[in-house]
Amino acid sequence: MADRPSTGMDIDYAKLREGVDEGNIPSLLMCLFQMTGDAKWLDAPFAPKRGKGLDDNDSAGLSDALQRQIRDAAYAAIVAWLKGRELVLPRPSNTQLAHMLSVAMTEDVPDEYGDVIASTMKLEGEVSQPRPQRPLSAIVIGAGVSGICAAIKLAEMGIECRIFEKNTQFGGTWWENRYPGCGVDTPNLTYTFSFRGADWSKYFPLRDEISNYLIETAIEYGLHDRVSFEATVEKAEWIESENRWKVSVTDKDGRTEQHYADLVFSAVGILNIPLVPKIPGLESFAGRVVHTSDWPEDLDVTGKRVAVVGNGASAMQVVPAIAESVSELTIFARSKQWAAPFPQFRKSVPDGVRYLLQIVPLYRAWYEQRLSWTFNDRVHGTLFRDPAWEHPERAVNAINDGHREYFTRYVMEELGDRQDLLPHVLPDYPPFAKRMLLDNGWYRTLRRKNVRLIPERLAEIHGDRLVADSGEGVSADVLILATGFQAANVLGSYDVVGRGGRVLRDFWDGDNAAAYLGTVVAGFPNFFILLGPNVGSGHGGSMIRSIENQTHYALRIVEEMVRQNAVAVDVREQVYTNYSDRVDAAHEKLVWTHPGTENWYRNARGRIVAITPWRNDAFWRMTRTANPADFNFKEDRVGNG
Repeated sequence: MADRPSTGMDIDYAKLREGVDEGNIPSLLMCLFQMTGDAKWLDAPFAPKRGKGLDDNDSAGLSDALQRQIRDAAYAAIVAWLKGRELVLPRPSNTQLAHMLSVAMTEDVPDEYGDVIASTMKLEGEVSQPRPQRPLSAIVIGAGVSGICAAIKLAEMGIECRIFEKNTQFGGTWWENRYPGCGVDTPNLTYTFSFRGADWSKYFPLRDEISNYLIETAIEYGLHDRVSFEATVEKAEWIESENRWKVSVTDKDGRTEQHYADLVFSAVGILNIPLVPKIPGLESFAGRVVHTSDWPEDLDVTGKRVAVVGNGASAMQVVPAIAESVSELTIFARSKQWAAPFPQFRKSVPDGVRYLLQIVPLYRAWYEQRLSWTFNDRVHGTLFRDPAWEHPERAVNAINDGHREYFTRYVMEELGDRQDLLPHVLPDYPPFAKRMLLDNGWYRTLRRKNVRLIPERLAEIHGDRLVADSGEGVSADVLILATGFQAANVLGSYDVVGRGGRVLRDFWDGDNAAAYLGTVVAGFPNFFILLGPNVGSGHGGSMIRSIENQTHYALRIVEEMVRQNAVAVDVREQVYTNYSDRVDAAHEKLVWTHPGTENWYRNARGRIVAITPWRNDAFWRMTRTANPADFNFKEDRVGNG
């Protein structure tokens, strides 16, 4: 965090001044404290006042005079640092870091959170990656975020790897999803690899910018030399006699070949297989049917009659994006969703702030910490079911009920003179029981004269006629299925056969997936799942951080395998089962198992398989080291070590 720009780089002080003048006051205060060592910047009258909702609180709620004093002092301190002055407090203690974040957020941050702050700010120093003493090979299935991360980290350890990707480019879901309005609902700095920054143009990047970032990352790290595109993995089978995996891959011409490796990293993700509803007459629809995950490049909805099925995350993005250009827009939405205010929607990062983020890593680090807390663990403690709470039908505790009141007022304000829509859009379940969405202009779009909401299931289709459960119908030229993915069908795109012929799909009994720390499964040696069962975040969090944590953990297991001169390692059955039981027990205390609530986190039997019950710093702590007692090791009796 103390790295200055490279020697000889000309600093644009005018642009830097613009950045400081437009930057985030709470983050500047943290920089001031470390640069000057003066604790006054953490106390009144300079300490921030509490912000509203998910707003960045750039002004810290302070008067113009106090803001000017802070910005002037911050600019002077940054200039002095750029000209050679050292940070007075380069390494606050972890307890200090937690306290600093508490001041920046104007709320209590647990002392133990300082550990993860120190790690993500790289204050612990660079950790060298030990290289195995014998050659190892790996196959990575998928070239999205998880696959890119795994391949880069494997290469750093000196492990040869081959990536197989069914698409024609890197990016995974960000290569596939191209629908209008597609973007991330996680802030830019938290949706960035810790090992490669980005100069994001928007606070919440849209699809093209994210896709380009992932492709550029893959190119920079030389992954094009390791990837086979248009290569679909059909099966992965553990060959016990050879202590390695055989992976069957079919190329674009239909030829299937066998590939072998010591390790397999499954990086296919959970949002991989589209969920297409069974609607009578769907295949005979007279117009065009499109799932949001497979948006055709030649599709132009301008002037068309368009119908959308669903009102989840993708619908909330695509509907406002196309409403102005279509002639008629009908939405079939049988369920209701909570959506939070989104003050940064489509908002560009000012040029000066982008420059500040690039020139002053300390500012960037503190700004990222604020984003991480706001959008990750801030709300976690409010999601526990209080058995003494008197109104479980509407909330799980008093704070959750306060959230409900806040979001309800917001929805009513956004609907304006269309309060008749309120019964059709206001959920009857507690906030956060389903994925909390960000409002991309959804409620205001529903007020448009060319938009119609049918709060029912699309029951059947006759020609170009779409008929709801009640019999209400509408004609359409284009039908958009914004129906999401088979999130509970983990690794459903290929077969996995482990030790003794154990078939993963059967072991999981279909959609009842589980994995120790979301990463390893008993009976499947040298097999690592990234973004596996119970790793997604229901309360908020960056998938990239979770993926990096899992990759780190998987490679610590590999290290231990090599250290023990073993050729195979898998998690002990009892450890695997105990962890699954702990996850289930933890979920039972949280909002998303609230009775009567449906969400995509659950499988067919109601068990939560997609998301984690843990706070993000807790998962980070769990994945730092691999405990040898958790695993079975098969020794190398041939002496390859």
